[in-house]
Amino acid sequence: MRAERTPAPSPGAPAARRVVVCAGTGCVAGGAYDVFQAFAAQIRAAGLSVVTEFRPEPNGHDVRLNPSGCQGFCQMGPLVTLLPEGVLYTRVKVADVAEIVSRTLLKGEWVERLLYVDPATRRRCRGPEQIPFYQRQQRYVLRECGLLDPGSIQEYVHHGGYAAARKAFRELTPEQICQEIVRSGLRGRGGGGFPTGRKWEAARTQASPKKYVICNADEGDPGAFMNRSVMEGNPHSVLEGLMIAARAIGADETLIYVRAEYPLAVQRMRQAVADAEAAGFLGSNVFDSGLALRCEVMEGAGAFVCGEETAMIASIEGQRGMPRPKPPFPAQSGLWGRPTVINNVETLVHVVRVIREGAENFRKLGTPASPGTKTFALTGHVVNTGLVEVPFGATLREVVFDIGGGVTDRRGKASRDGFKAVQIGGPSGGCLTREHLDLPLDYDSLRSAGAMVGSGGLVVMNQHTCMVSIARFFMDFTQRESCGKCVLCREGTRQMLAMLDDIMEGRANGETLALLEKLARAVQKGSLCGLGKTAPNPVLSTLRYFRAEYDAHVFHQHCPTGQCKALAKPAIDPVKCKGCTACARKCPVGAIRGEKKQPHQIDPAKCIKCGVCAEVCKFEAVVGV
Repeated sequence: MRAERTPAPSPGAPAARRVVVCAGTGCVAGGAYDVFQAFAAQIRAAGLSVVTEFRPEPNGHDVRLNPSGCQGFCQMGPLVTLLPEGVLYTRVKVADVAEIVSRTLLKGEWVERLLYVDPATRRRCRGPEQIPFYQRQQRYVLRECGLLDPGSIQEYVHHGGYAAARKAFRELTPEQICQEIVRSGLRGRGGGGFPTGRKWEAARTQASPKKYVICNADEGDPGAFMNRSVMEGNPHSVLEGLMIAARAIGADETLIYVRAEYPLAVQRMRQAVADAEAAGFLGSNVFDSGLALRCEVMEGAGAFVCGEETAMIASIEGQRGMPRPKPPFPAQSGLWGRPTVINNVETLVHVVRVIREGAENFRKLGTPASPGTKTFALTGHVVNTGLVEVPFGATLREVVFDIGGGVTDRRGKASRDGFKAVQIGGPSGGCLTREHLDLPLDYDSLRSAGAMVGSGGLVVMNQHTCMVSIARFFMDFTQRESCGKCVLCREGTRQMLAMLDDIMEGRANGETLALLEKLARAVQKGSLCGLGKTAPNPVLSTLRYFRAEYDAHVFHQHCPTGQCKALAKPAIDPVKCKGCTACARKCPVGAIRGEKKQPHQIDPAKCIKCGVCAEVCKFEAVVGV
């Protein structure tokens, strides 16, 4: 194959060379740090100079090597980007580094086997501008996460960082900041979607000598990793948004509450705070404004309920993380009884853009009621898992099929007609079905469908997924995470979980379904905090859209997907069976019999319902498992 070359640089100053190694958690788990060290060694071995720190005026003869935060395309990590060529290499291993250096850095040739191959066209894509996963996104919150060195405050400042905070402290009054956020229509990205400007204004107008701002980084939804990735990839943007919020309400003390399970995010946020203090951006005289501001990073104990504002406040105060009745709201009486604003990580990053570029510019994307963009963690039975960002108003079809590349079957292969549902919003959200594929993703549309944006988790499910077991999975999570303060939440979730177990194990009847729905409504209405009020959502949404599956479990003692082992009735379709004997050879108890090249049969008395036969059958002849 003839090697393609990158265009030669134009005469004059040599172009700055750069190698960016994704150091998000996913890529790090895949060996990104080893790849980074290999690049440093191989570049030096090639006789080139390696620079690992940021330089405002780079020497074109040097090669800048830096880690970045999550580049989003987690399915293809570890990822390596080379600039100015703009080439993106996927699934890079230490053994690949020498070839990348010798061919791309020294000769300007592509390493074809490391380029992403679009499964739809079989075309090799040289960079993000050619990859459908990136082409169909509009990345603002995530734009710099995959480029900047998260440990370099100099690079963040060079790209315009802290200019919005400086403007807030030097040029704008607190009232002007609040009004600009109100005009932007920015709504909280933590799940509730409450207007950010209104929350700030409520705290600003409180007469109190002491106020606080808290960054809620206690992301605990299964399958969600948006906040973690932003903190790991661009921590200074989070800190800058926090500073603007503090200026807006008149706070001189801020706190970032991060899950202890996010050690890399904790480390990078603490370094960002220390670097901002050293640069004079935090401290006793912020931007020479005469105003003081300090910030502390605190690790949470991992309780899901502490994502609720009042429970988080209790945890910070050293008490058990349990919600408090509202009113008073935190903006009136929060941390230590003082007015307190709590904002999600993603919300604070959007704040920076609003102050820097203006409210009208921010409103150009999204919908009138839900302006701006939203990040989603795309996981489950989807070809391209990863971190995506789209404007509000984008459809589920665009996210799952255009960006995600479609649904996978039980073997991980792309399946054209395999889509069944999406769980959106985590344990607090609900299921969306095929009929919702063209529903705009925004706060109001999702609420009308019985779901919610939540923090942004999107779990895609194929036709082999049992929706009763999905409801049970999330109910088990919320039941274990209930703080126990409300009787309805504490005991109601426990009873709902028991009823779901009865349904999956063949002990339920028609009264069970009626009682399950009735109890879910009661928990929804009577619980104190958001965790309890939304805990029944997965049950209610699956009952609403997949009632036939519940009925099959209860009235026919049959799980249509074969996932509920207690109801499994394994059988072999004689029409599909080719008599290859693969299932018989793998069956651990010898429950399958039949002649070679003849349809086989399963002996139900011997079968232990392990599902091995279905896994090894290439012809999908095993049913009921």
